[in-house]
Amino acid sequence: MDDSSSGCSHSSKKKSTMADDDRKELHVLAVDDNIIDRKIVEKLLISSSCKVTTAENGIRALEYLGNLGVHSESQTPALHQDDAIPTAAGDLKVNLIITDYCMPEMTGYELLKKIKESSILKDIPVIVMSSENIPTRIHKCLEEGAQMFMLKPLKHSDVTRLRCQLMQCRS
Repeated sequence: MDDSSSGCSHSSKKKSTMADDDRKELHVLAVDDNIIDRKIVEKLLISSSCKVTTAENGIRALEYLGNLGVHSESQTPALHQDDAIPTAAGDLKVNLIITDYCMPEMTGYELLKKIKESSILKDIPVIVMSSENIPTRIHKCLEEGAQMFMLKPLKHSDVTRLRCQLMQCRS
């Protein structure tokens, strides 16, 4: 399904079945301004049995999460910790956000900061990825609360390691 008006696109490998529900399929929001990189990440995640929603920038990601420009919690709809984060796709809960670092309008670092400043979104793990191996950038993102920093191009082994780590965190 593609929602061009919101700039987000939703993909899933197959229709959910009882066996899928038992595995607790992860829903990942993948954010990257480069369509090729976004498609690579999407395909890798889908092949690892993740539901994927893509956004072309940090602003679109925040719109999808229902949190654009929220500096004050009073502007945010009241949600309880057990509630699913409202999304354009209905009641899907985002379990992970994976974002590129270098993007126009809002960098992945700025997106990370906004997510971690939000009382509603702060518990969603955020992975930052970049094609540049800059130690100060990596350290800054990890200090700000990124779960992990990954170098592009992402490989299937990266997604497998990421999925294993997330499943341990959720247990």
